[in-house]
Amino acid sequence: MPLFGNTFSPKKTPPRKSASLSSLHTLDRSTREIELGLESGPPAMNLGGQSWKFEDGQWITESGGNASTKEVQRLKKRNLQLEEENNLLKSKIEVLMDMLTETTVEYHLMEKEIEDMKTQHRRKK
Repeated sequence: MPLFGNTFSPKKTPPRKSASLSSLHTLDRSTREIELGLESGPPAMNLGGQSWKFEDGQWITESGGNASTKEVQRLKKRNLQLEEENNLLKSKIEVLMDMLTETTVEYHLMEKEIEDMKTQHRRKK
């Protein structure tokens, strides 16, 4: 015999209300983003005055453009190689121009000598 009355019997829970009274759940994702402003981009953070964004599996500095640190180093190395190659090619062009100038001068001298010889030959006749 219970001391304080009937045995324990929990109250019945009231039926749930409808899930949502809003019609937003019927809209597609892009429309919801426009309506609610839920444009969530890639994760971003600010460390040491630099903004970082996580894209394609890598953290990328926003202030430094879209290139990662390794990419920047690779591009600097490639740039240095191209500058050295450019300097070498400029030197080669300079040597070739000197050779062309020398050959042209020799050609003109030979041409002048031939003309001189022809004039001398004509005088002898």
